[in-house]
Amino acid sequence: MRYVSSVERIGIEKGREQGLQQGEALALQRLLRKRFGAIPPEISARIAAASLSEIEGWFDQAIEAGRIDEVFGPIAH
Repeated sequence: MRYVSSVERIGIEKGREQGLQQGEALALQRLLRKRFGAIPPEISARIAAASLSEIEGWFDQAIEAGRIDEVFGPIAH
């Protein structure tokens, strides 16, 4: 087994976390499209910039929300 330095371990962990965040963001976007139709660009941008915990919270809210603004608040047009 190859030695992995602490710097490499940190890089590997960050890569895993980033991959998980991206996967959850895609799942949230799919759920939003299925429930509410097209996703406004402002919301897509918020999802792209969000942390994993924010995305998970929005996902949970989106399951039961009647409208997309119940998940993200009012959308400026």
